[in-house]
Amino acid sequence: MSKTRLILIALLAAFALSGCNTIAGIGKDVKKAGEVVSETAEDCKGGCKD
Repeated sequence: MSKTRLILIALLAAFALSGCNTIAGIGKDVKKAGEVVSETAEDCKGGCKD
C-alpha cells in the first residue's frame, strides 16, 4: 500500500470518528431541550402564567 493511500485512509477515518462525536453531542443537546419542553408542558397542564 502506498504511503499516500495510507495517509488518505487515516484522514478519512479521523474525519468519520470526529463526525460521530459531533452527532452524539447534538443528540444530547436535542434530548435535553426535549426534556425541558416536556417539563414545561407538565407544569402548564392546569394553566400557565408567564
